[in-house]
Amino acid sequence: MAEIKEPKKVLLLIGLIFVKDFELNKVLNELKNDLGNILMKSNTIPFTHTIYYNKEMGDKLMRKWIVFDKLITPDILVKVKHTTNDIEKKYLNDKNGRKINIDPGVLSLSNLILASTKDYSHRIYLGKGIYAEVTLIYKNKNFNPLEWTYPDHQEKIAIEFFEKAREALKKRLGNQFRNLGVYPSPL
Repeated sequence: MAEIKEPKKVLLLIGLIFVKDFELNKVLNELKNDLGNILMKSNTIPFTHTIYYNKEMGDKLMRKWIVFDKLITPDILVKVKHTTNDIEKKYLNDKNGRKINIDPGVLSLSNLILASTKDYSHRIYLGKGIYAEVTLIYKNKNFNPLEWTYPDHQEKIAIEFFEKAREALKKRLGNQFRNLGVYPSPL
Protein backbone atom coordinates (compact mmCIF):
# COMPACT_ATOMS: atom_id res chain seq x y z
CA MET A 1 0.00 0.00 0.00
CA ALA A 2 1.33 3.44 -0.91
CA GLU A 3 2.04 5.83 1.90
CA ILE A 4 0.04 9.07 1.94
CA LYS A 5 2.36 12.07 2.03
CA GLU A 6 1.90 15.78 2.40
CA PRO A 7 1.92 17.58 -0.98
CA LYS A 8 4.86 19.73 -1.91
CA LYS A 9 4.39 23.40 -1.22
CA VAL A 10 3.46 25.73 -4.06
CA LEU A 11 3.06 29.45 -4.68
CA LEU A 12 -0.31 31.11 -5.12
CA LEU A 13 -0.62 32.92 -8.43
CA ILE A 14 -3.41 35.31 -9.38
CA GLY A 15 -4.23 36.39 -12.93
CA LEU A 16 -5.96 39.74 -13.32
CA ILE A 17 -7.89 41.04 -16.31
CA PHE A 18 -9.28 44.52 -15.76
CA VAL A 19 -10.61 47.60 -17.49
CA LYS A 20 -7.91 50.06 -18.47
CA ASP A 21 -8.83 52.84 -16.01
CA PHE A 22 -9.38 50.49 -13.06
CA GLU A 23 -7.77 51.41 -9.72
CA LEU A 24 -5.88 48.15 -9.34
CA ASN A 25 -4.21 49.07 -6.05
CA LYS A 26 -7.55 48.73 -4.21
CA VAL A 27 -7.85 45.11 -5.28
CA LEU A 28 -4.17 44.41 -4.65
CA ASN A 29 -4.60 45.67 -1.09
CA GLU A 30 -7.66 43.45 -0.60
CA LEU A 31 -5.78 40.46 -1.97
CA LYS A 32 -2.82 41.19 0.34
CA ASN A 33 -5.18 41.42 3.33
CA ASP A 34 -6.79 38.09 2.44
CA LEU A 35 -3.85 36.15 0.99
CA GLY A 36 -0.60 37.68 2.30
CA ASN A 37 2.30 39.63 0.88
CA ILE A 38 3.00 39.80 -2.83
CA LEU A 39 6.32 38.27 -3.89
CA MET A 40 6.32 39.46 -7.50
CA LYS A 41 4.19 41.19 -10.14
CA SER A 42 4.31 40.96 -13.91
CA ASN A 43 4.22 44.00 -16.12
CA THR A 44 0.76 45.15 -17.12
CA ILE A 45 0.05 44.31 -20.75
CA PRO A 46 -2.95 44.72 -23.07
CA PHE A 47 -5.34 41.78 -23.05
CA THR A 48 -6.10 41.16 -26.72
CA HIS A 49 -6.46 37.41 -27.17
CA THR A 50 -10.22 37.05 -26.98
CA ILE A 51 -13.40 39.09 -26.95
CA TYR A 52 -14.90 36.77 -24.30
CA TYR A 53 -14.97 39.53 -21.65
CA ASN A 54 -15.78 42.48 -23.92
CA LYS A 55 -19.58 42.37 -23.58
CA GLU A 56 -19.31 42.43 -19.79
CA MET A 57 -16.19 44.55 -19.27
CA GLY A 58 -15.58 46.57 -22.44
CA ASP A 59 -12.89 46.33 -25.07
CA LYS A 60 -9.85 48.05 -23.51
CA LEU A 61 -8.70 45.38 -21.10
CA MET A 62 -5.38 44.89 -19.36
CA ARG A 63 -3.64 41.77 -18.02
CA LYS A 64 -1.34 41.29 -15.00
CA TRP A 65 -0.18 38.34 -12.90
CA ILE A 66 0.89 38.40 -9.26
CA VAL A 67 2.52 35.76 -7.08
CA PHE A 68 2.24 35.65 -3.30
CA ASP A 69 5.22 34.92 -1.08
CA LYS A 70 3.77 32.36 1.33
CA LEU A 71 4.39 28.69 0.57
CA ILE A 72 1.02 26.91 0.61
CA THR A 73 -0.52 23.53 -0.11
CA PRO A 74 -2.52 23.26 -3.35
CA ASP A 75 -5.79 22.38 -1.60
CA ILE A 76 -6.28 26.04 -0.63
CA LEU A 77 -7.30 26.76 -4.23
CA VAL A 78 -11.04 26.21 -3.60
CA LYS A 79 -11.10 28.73 -0.75
CA VAL A 80 -9.06 31.27 -2.71
CA LYS A 81 -11.38 31.05 -5.76
CA HIS A 82 -14.36 31.83 -3.53
CA THR A 83 -12.45 34.77 -2.00
CA THR A 84 -11.54 36.19 -5.40
CA ASN A 85 -15.12 35.79 -6.66
CA ASP A 86 -16.31 37.80 -3.63
CA ILE A 87 -13.80 40.56 -4.40
CA GLU A 88 -14.89 40.69 -8.06
CA LYS A 89 -18.50 41.31 -6.96
CA LYS A 90 -17.43 44.51 -5.17
CA TYR A 91 -16.25 46.09 -8.42
CA LEU A 92 -19.14 46.13 -10.86
CA ASN A 93 -19.80 48.58 -13.66
CA ASP A 94 -23.10 50.42 -14.23
CA LYS A 95 -24.44 47.39 -16.16
CA ASN A 96 -23.64 44.99 -13.27
CA GLY A 97 -20.68 43.56 -15.18
CA ARG A 98 -17.27 43.11 -13.63
CA LYS A 99 -14.51 45.68 -13.89
CA ILE A 100 -11.99 43.02 -12.92
CA ASN A 101 -11.64 39.28 -13.42
CA ILE A 102 -9.50 37.54 -10.78
CA ASP A 103 -8.32 34.00 -11.54
CA PRO A 104 -6.29 32.16 -8.91
CA GLY A 105 -3.96 29.29 -9.52
CA VAL A 106 -1.05 27.46 -7.97
CA LEU A 107 2.44 27.29 -9.39
CA SER A 108 4.54 24.24 -8.55
CA LEU A 109 7.89 23.01 -9.78
CA SER A 110 6.05 20.80 -12.29
CA ASN A 111 3.02 22.79 -13.45
CA LEU A 112 0.67 25.75 -13.29
CA ILE A 113 -2.89 24.89 -12.26
CA LEU A 114 -5.77 27.37 -12.60
CA ALA A 115 -9.10 27.35 -10.76
CA SER A 116 -12.41 27.80 -12.56
CA THR A 117 -16.12 27.74 -11.83
CA LYS A 118 -16.73 26.15 -15.23
CA ASP A 119 -16.61 22.41 -15.92
CA TYR A 120 -15.02 21.05 -19.06
CA SER A 121 -13.55 17.76 -20.29
CA HIS A 122 -10.02 18.53 -19.07
CA ARG A 123 -11.02 19.95 -15.67
CA ILE A 124 -11.25 18.14 -12.36
CA TYR A 125 -13.86 18.97 -9.76
CA LEU A 126 -12.28 20.04 -6.46
CA GLY A 127 -15.44 20.76 -4.47
CA LYS A 128 -17.73 23.68 -3.57
CA GLY A 129 -18.34 24.51 -7.23
CA ILE A 130 -14.65 24.84 -8.17
CA TYR A 131 -12.73 22.99 -10.88
CA ALA A 132 -9.02 22.90 -11.64
CA GLU A 133 -7.05 22.49 -14.83
CA VAL A 134 -3.39 21.93 -15.50
CA THR A 135 -2.64 24.92 -17.74
CA LEU A 136 1.12 24.57 -18.22
CA ILE A 137 3.54 21.73 -17.53
CA TYR A 138 7.23 22.15 -16.78
CA LYS A 139 9.21 19.95 -19.14
CA ASN A 140 12.60 20.28 -20.84
CA LYS A 141 13.55 23.22 -18.62
CA ASN A 142 10.55 25.44 -19.39
CA PHE A 143 6.80 25.75 -19.10
CA ASN A 144 4.92 24.23 -22.01
CA PRO A 145 1.29 24.78 -23.03
CA LEU A 146 -1.32 22.11 -23.53
CA GLU A 147 -4.00 22.08 -26.21
CA TRP A 148 -6.43 24.00 -23.95
CA THR A 149 -3.95 26.52 -22.54
CA TYR A 150 -5.24 30.07 -22.92
CA PRO A 151 -3.30 32.04 -25.56
CA ASP A 152 -2.22 34.76 -23.12
CA HIS A 153 -0.64 32.09 -20.87
CA GLN A 154 1.44 30.95 -23.87
CA GLU A 155 2.97 34.36 -24.63
CA LYS A 156 6.69 34.79 -24.10
CA ILE A 157 6.14 37.50 -21.46
CA ALA A 158 3.84 35.19 -19.48
CA ILE A 159 6.09 32.12 -19.73
CA GLU A 160 9.11 34.19 -18.63
CA PHE A 161 7.17 35.48 -15.62
CA PHE A 162 5.99 31.99 -14.64
CA GLU A 163 9.53 30.63 -14.99
CA LYS A 164 10.87 33.47 -12.82
CA ALA A 165 8.23 32.59 -10.20
CA ARG A 166 9.22 28.92 -10.46
CA GLU A 167 12.85 29.86 -9.79
CA ALA A 168 11.75 31.78 -6.68
CA LEU A 169 9.76 28.72 -5.55
CA LYS A 170 12.69 26.41 -6.22
CA LYS A 171 14.99 28.64 -4.17
CA ARG A 172 12.51 28.86 -1.30
CA LEU A 173 11.92 25.11 -1.26
CA GLY A 174 15.69 24.53 -1.34
CA ASN A 175 16.16 26.89 1.60
CA GLN A 176 13.37 25.09 3.46
CA PHE A 177 15.19 21.76 3.06
CA ARG A 178 18.61 23.25 3.90
CA ASN A 179 17.18 24.68 7.12
CA LEU A 180 16.24 21.13 8.09
CA GLY A 181 19.70 19.82 7.17
CA VAL A 182 18.38 17.85 4.18
CA TYR A 183 18.79 18.56 0.49
CA PRO A 184 16.24 17.80 -2.19
CA SER A 185 17.26 15.98 -5.34
CA PRO A 186 18.41 18.30 -8.16
CA LEU A 187 15.53 19.76 -10.14
